[in-house]
Amino acid sequence: MTDISAIIPGLGSFLFGTLVPFFFVLLVVVFVHEMGHFIAGRLCGIGVQAFSIGFGPEIFGYTAKNGTRWRLAAIPLGGYVKFVGDMSATSASVDEQALSKLSEAERRVAFHTQPLWKRAITVFAGPFANFVLGAAVFAAMFAIYGQYVYQPTVAEVRPNSPAAEAGILPGDTFISVDGVRVASFADVQRIVTGRAGDPLKIVLERDGREIETVATPEVSEQPTALGQKVRIGLIGVVTNEAVGKRDRIEYGPLQAVVAGIQETGDVIARTGQFMKRFVAGREDRCQLGGPVRIADMAGRAAGLGFEWLVQLVALLSVGIGILNLLPIPPLDGGHLMLYAAEAIVRRPIPAQVTEAVYRVGMLMVLAFMMFVFWNDLFGC
Repeated sequence: MTDISAIIPGLGSFLFGTLVPFFFVLLVVVFVHEMGHFIAGRLCGIGVQAFSIGFGPEIFGYTAKNGTRWRLAAIPLGGYVKFVGDMSATSASVDEQALSKLSEAERRVAFHTQPLWKRAITVFAGPFANFVLGAAVFAAMFAIYGQYVYQPTVAEVRPNSPAAEAGILPGDTFISVDGVRVASFADVQRIVTGRAGDPLKIVLERDGREIETVATPEVSEQPTALGQKVRIGLIGVVTNEAVGKRDRIEYGPLQAVVAGIQETGDVIARTGQFMKRFVAGREDRCQLGGPVRIADMAGRAAGLGFEWLVQLVALLSVGIGILNLLPIPPLDGGHLMLYAAEAIVRRPIPAQVTEAVYRVGMLMVLAFMMFVFWNDLFGC
């Protein structure tokens, strides 16, 4: 007979060690994204019918004086802002019949009656809010903890590695990699790890002279601090405190903000690079994960400390912002793509075309969701 007393502690550990951190991370990212839509819409004079965290049946909610229904729903895997006149929570298309039933005052604040630029700003504000959240978290981390960096000087070259084949020697200092100047060993790592299989032009300083060489990073599977295995590019060089001279950089408030924005830009650039390589078949599909993997990462991050969990919020927020800007309806990027087409032809896109595009886009989104779920549960 199963010992119930042995099961209960395990359930408690799963609940508070995994589910609670997961929902914290997800709800913060979703709330900020939807609040971006909400604030931009209100500033543009658009009426909001509902602001929902989660989908499905309402668990809790209240109606504000301006008529907006604020609600917490049963399925906390997303959220939406429903504007006045929307056919659905996705603002997918114009429901002429529904619009005809609106009063004149309601038509003035309906989403689909607004100028194109107001609709575009409102849609873009969601992903933009995610980027702002990421930058704010990174800035706070820099301001509180500073940053430890190593100079880009090589302490050791692994035998038979791409670096050894390229003639890189201990004591060499990186000046640039792939045309990008580097100031720290971390800068070298950021460039190399995402470029497995790509020949990289490297400029080094050796005995006061500049030397050029080419190294092609090899694929290596490495564990992360959160227990995930990732496939990255390595050239086979390391540094240490004796050679690389570890320094701590301290940031003032303005410097921290600038560094936070730069870090967000780096994350966006690396993510974009990964996506291009993935589409070209040059990245492992197992690098993509869904809710199950995010939950596992959230639990591990919470176990390492609250600052790790907050950094995961920042990374996931930037990732969600990028994902939502993909030109696929019903994602925000899909809306913006149709608005761009509307601006080019200078008239609304026919409802039949819009509906067909959204159906195809929805199938693509569902297929992607099934793909990452399969990776989470069975594929990897």
